[in-house]
Amino acid sequence: MATAILTSTCDLLARYPIVFCDVWGVLHDGVREYAAAGDALARYRAGGGVVVLLSNAPVPAATVERVLAEKGVRASAWDAIVSSGDVTRVHIEERGYRNIHHIGPDRSLVLFDDLDAKLAPLEGAEAIVCTGLFHDATETGDTYRPLLQRARVRRLPLVCANPDLVVEVGGALLPCAGVVGAVYAEIGGDVYWAGKPHAPAYAMAFATAAKIAGRQIQLRDVLAIGDAVATDLAGAAAYGIAALFIAGGIHRAASMSAGTINPTALAKLFASHGATAVAAAPALVW
Repeated sequence: MATAILTSTCDLLARYPIVFCDVWGVLHDGVREYAAAGDALARYRAGGGVVVLLSNAPVPAATVERVLAEKGVRASAWDAIVSSGDVTRVHIEERGYRNIHHIGPDRSLVLFDDLDAKLAPLEGAEAIVCTGLFHDATETGDTYRPLLQRARVRRLPLVCANPDLVVEVGGALLPCAGVVGAVYAEIGGDVYWAGKPHAPAYAMAFATAAKIAGRQIQLRDVLAIGDAVATDLAGAAAYGIAALFIAGGIHRAASMSAGTINPTALAKLFASHGATAVAAAPALVW
């Protein structure tokens, strides 16, 4: 089925009572809000729709909400937030990890607040939790290969608290925890992927949406919105829900020309990843 190219999303949104919307790349660019996107979701909710923000942020939902406020994203744009940080915390508690080696910047240490687990050196850890790179402007996944090889010898599981490979920050693309997880998987390490495109994040989002709606949610009820082919689109397809692709995010150079979607380039991008979407739009605009 061909992907519809839209300049307005209101008619598409009206077909679905539930939206799972990505945050970074759809609602803001890491520096400032996309006001039209917040307006679109607020209008959708005013018409009875339920919005669950589904984010690969490696921090709890409350921290994501605080960041959204700092960026100026209107609070009326969503009903609830499910983050990969939330999924990570549940996994840590379910596995009973008590000693964790953390890979990532100090700003994500809030992930461990109020957990029984404590941070430990690699040699004394039961598991690794990766929330990102310490210096994402200068490092790559391979920077961590020596440490990961030591972890592999000890057969430590690695919890990837953000499966994204890159994120846009004010126009620049920076690597995320997903590149570290990919290296560990490549050398045979055991990786638990806590966010999109993997099922645990969607299962939590479905449970959250059902609680808000007060009824059981069917797959056909949900539209996923996102800008990342490898996470947002792949995750939606694997879980069996429809997707709207926002081309103006991390793939804009591969899918757009002069501010508009290039159908040929879009088809090539999707084909290279085996991706599908019911529609694509340059931005989330009502």
